[in-house]
Amino acid sequence: MNLQDFAFLKELVETPSPSGYEQPAQRVIRKQLETVADSLETDVMGNLIARLEGQGGPRVMLAGHCDEIGFMVQFVDDRGFIYFGAIGGVDPHLSPGQRISIHSQTGAIPGVIGKKAIHLIEPKDRDTVIKLKQQFIDIGCSSREEVEKLVQVGDPVTFAVGVQKLQGDRATARAFDDKMGAFIVAEVLKRVKAIGTCSCDLFAVSTVQEEIGLRGGATSCYGVNPDVGIVVEVTHATDYPDVEESSIGRVELGKGPVIARGANINPVLFELLTDAAAQENIPIQIIGVPRATGTDANVMQLSRGGVATALLGIPLRYMHTPVETLSLADLDAAIDLLSAVVLRINKKSSFIPG
Repeated sequence: MNLQDFAFLKELVETPSPSGYEQPAQRVIRKQLETVADSLETDVMGNLIARLEGQGGPRVMLAGHCDEIGFMVQFVDDRGFIYFGAIGGVDPHLSPGQRISIHSQTGAIPGVIGKKAIHLIEPKDRDTVIKLKQQFIDIGCSSREEVEKLVQVGDPVTFAVGVQKLQGDRATARAFDDKMGAFIVAEVLKRVKAIGTCSCDLFAVSTVQEEIGLRGGATSCYGVNPDVGIVVEVTHATDYPDVEESSIGRVELGKGPVIARGANINPVLFELLTDAAAQENIPIQIIGVPRATGTDANVMQLSRGGVATALLGIPLRYMHTPVETLSLADLDAAIDLLSAVVLRINKKSSFIPG
């Protein structure tokens, strides 16, 4: 990945966007696409929809969600401690002792999620998970009045970590799930625009509120009304300790994007993806998903009269933690593959299973 693309990815991932509060991240994407797309609009849900007009081919929608898990301020006690609720699937094991940022109207307020010292915890209680409703944020104030000058009920909260490169092409961050998907979708639009020979009508959509029920995926797909849709998401890597390969599949970082196969996936589109990968020498991995995928692909497939849908996953370690880890090479391979697939779709393409 070149330095310019990495800078875009880093800015997007580090920009706070818990579900329902995605607009800061959407502004980052809009800035990247406003000189590329033929049209660029935000719908009432907050989905960002960029379009490249084709030459009469099918309507193709690429989607990645830009929302992340996080927290929300719910209550401030008289001593100035802030109680909060989860936005999305937060693991309460992980939050105590973490640094956080509260995203207020005046800017980011640093804080910590407090944790009683181990010396003060009874031995029998040391392995007990502290319920989220019992956890609290300390921003250094001594009273409710001090806090309320800075923070409002309903303000979103994220872990205070950014993107960091590890060894080789590995990188770690919070919120790779799924801002790297929105990044890939935007980069494909740029690539196709630069090539300039696209037959299909291409829509690159950064969806919202996936983490709390696939909401933006459902509404944006209904609005776009695509013939073909490909969702870009994270998928569980199984190449680290204590993960059961037999229940997920063999999924490794750096071995290419993962193409799902199953009831949620149009078989003709699956074949187009695998054929394009073989012809372009792009590494891929395949997993079997016998049921609905639990991603935007699920609602996309069922939109209106049905959409020919596929799911492209990026292998991710430690999902829904502040240290999600992936291979940047897998992102580059996904951009290559999706660009090749989009350019193969034309007026004669049919995705009706034979």
